[in-house]
Amino acid sequence: MRILVTDDEPMIRELVRVTLSREPRFEVTLASDGAMAVELVRQERPALVLMDVRMPGVDGLEACRLIRADRDIEQPVIIMLTAMGQDSDVRMGLEAGANEYFVKPFSPIALLQRVYEAAGLAA
Repeated sequence: MRILVTDDEPMIRELVRVTLSREPRFEVTLASDGAMAVELVRQERPALVLMDVRMPGVDGLEACRLIRADRDIEQPVIIMLTAMGQDSDVRMGLEAGANEYFVKPFSPIALLQRVYEAAGLAA
């Protein structure tokens, strides 16, 4: 299963990559901003996208909207992975088209469990 991890912070991208790479069924691709994420979704067609909200240029909310508006691609599950955890932030993420919202800081085990659930896989 292809998963795209999008975050402008290299340490977060690497933590998520290492966490997900423990699962041999996952093929992880990384993006550092929303524009790159939209392009990689179009090219690689991941089944799942983990996306930060706050990023320079195209932020995660706009990237989510762009992905959802593109009818030429198979729509991935999108989980916002962000430090912005207020109720209004969650609402904005879901309104932008995210399927789920996961708040940083996070436990790598909890993140892996959330990915399994979103993908409909047994752990």
